[in-house]
Amino acid sequence: MSVRAVLAALLIWCSAPALAQQQGAALYAAHCAQCHDGDAQTRVPGRGAMQAMSFDHVLATLTSGSMAAMAKDRSDAERRAIASFVTGKVAADGIAADAEGRCTQQVSGFPQALDGPHWNGWGVDVGNSRFQPANMAGLTAAQVPHLRLKWAYAFPGASVSFAPPTIVGRMLFIGGTDRKVHALDARRGCTLWTLALDAAVRAAITFAPLPGTDQFAIFFGDLGANAYAVNALTGALIWKTKVEEHAAARITGAPTLHSGMLYVPVSSIEEAAGSQADYECCTFRGSVVALDAATGKAIWQAYTIPEVPHPTGKNARGTQLFGPSGAAIWSAPTIDAKRNAVYVATGNSYSNPPAATADAILAFDLATGKLLWKQQATPKDAFVIACFTADKTNCPDEHGPDHDFGQSPILATLRDGKRVLAIAQKSGVVHALDPDDGGKILWQTRIGKGGSLGGSEWGSAADGERIYVANSDVRFKRDGTRQLDSTQGGGLFGLDLASGKVVMEVAPVACGERPQCSPALSAAVSLIPEVVFSGGVSGFLRAYSTDGKLLWEFDTAQDFKAVNGVPAHGGAIDGPGPVIAGGMLYTNSGYGQWSGVPGNVLLAFEVGTE
Repeated sequence: MSVRAVLAALLIWCSAPALAQQQGAALYAAHCAQCHDGDAQTRVPGRGAMQAMSFDHVLATLTSGSMAAMAKDRSDAERRAIASFVTGKVAADGIAADAEGRCTQQVSGFPQALDGPHWNGWGVDVGNSRFQPANMAGLTAAQVPHLRLKWAYAFPGASVSFAPPTIVGRMLFIGGTDRKVHALDARRGCTLWTLALDAAVRAAITFAPLPGTDQFAIFFGDLGANAYAVNALTGALIWKTKVEEHAAARITGAPTLHSGMLYVPVSSIEEAAGSQADYECCTFRGSVVALDAATGKAIWQAYTIPEVPHPTGKNARGTQLFGPSGAAIWSAPTIDAKRNAVYVATGNSYSNPPAATADAILAFDLATGKLLWKQQATPKDAFVIACFTADKTNCPDEHGPDHDFGQSPILATLRDGKRVLAIAQKSGVVHALDPDDGGKILWQTRIGKGGSLGGSEWGSAADGERIYVANSDVRFKRDGTRQLDSTQGGGLFGLDLASGKVVMEVAPVACGERPQCSPALSAAVSLIPEVVFSGGVSGFLRAYSTDGKLLWEFDTAQDFKAVNGVPAHGGAIDGPGPVIAGGMLYTNSGYGQWSGVPGNVLLAFEVGTE
């Protein structure tokens, strides 16, 4: 090859990244910027969050992950160009999460007894109380001020740490944005096994014996709408079932196991896909799917909207529209064995006509999926992300406030034996229903202003006397920059379960000059006797006595040395709440979805000595 040819080839090779960046910038501006760069108060990640992600993660998200429906018309080269542009990276750059930190002694059985201290699934029980009794917590109010960091585990190329851990038999099971499930030693943080999956897992994992066998299994769902059963000791796949074929479907809430049946909630990302003016918005309906836990076979599927979406008209650009749609189930189902019912909380409608079962609590028969009753909290809440962007073509006329339910209903029994189904909403209102009287409203109490990222988001906690609710009310500065307003949001509340009266209140904690900070408390709350744990968008994890006194706090928004050798960064705390078992406390840190500080760690604490 001549010198001129070599130089020409070298020039082309050197300029390829720049050309890819230019092409990626143009593609991003045309197809992505409306949602990701707009002043949208939604959970769509902004550019800052995506810059913290790895190239491989973004490419996988565009190819077969949550953004595949939006990127279906893009070529592989175009997807790679977009991934390169938004991350500033051009090659595989993540460190394998299991490259280091393998346990030196692999176990042939569980390190501890299975009936010992554990936190199983999202809500620790099928009533989703998020209340850990003293014998399981192994942690008292007097010990909480002495909690110290024991280890950190990091997920490669991630800007969010959004899957809570499950602890059983001193094994810890957790999903990650790296499309893997990880099994760790719960006390040491070293890796026992990992399993690669089709999509990321953000839902909690449930542990149980596999019916009809001598195996123990973990059950979970991924962001590709697949449900799994996996051998808990080895990580071997037992079965995998696709629970919904809609291209935008995903599983964000934890499946709940009861009497050999796995109840899987189905949500979607069609609120984002439906915001494109050329998208036929919208055709997804939320559902709960009952699977045989032994085989993964579907027994029934109950849609939250009984009516199949039908053509309703065309938008201003001539694109066909459909409805009714939406009513996704974002959270773990709640089981009521006494009533043979499964309770779910639904999200907003996506299109007109608004559904009567959106923003509602629904009760289905455990055996058949028949709708037993419904109680709607916010009527006529039809909404997609386009309602917050410059191009509102697919935003429904007279759209709603996006006040869906993001958390599980809590089934609690009061000291007098009366039962209550309690749940907080993004509207800022806490509701109590009577599960023994068709969902009749018992009381409603406002604790926040509400909003798309407002009110109570991911989860509350309750014992036999009170429900503890965190208030988000995240707000952005009114300058179009997606910068958090450091003066708005926050507050932690304890409400009497019998009356709805506020009996404990903790004021928002100011941010001061801390960058990318909000006093908002969006993450799920967790409870042990006399102590409430709440993580903040500020990055602080705090523990309060049940009379509102601060017992302990830890700033997670910092760098850590991870046991698995991956660069580790804490950030905003959102989504899952702390998990407490066997004298240890675990929390996720990092949530760059909507201008919070990105991060990628799971932190483990134990009681230390001075």
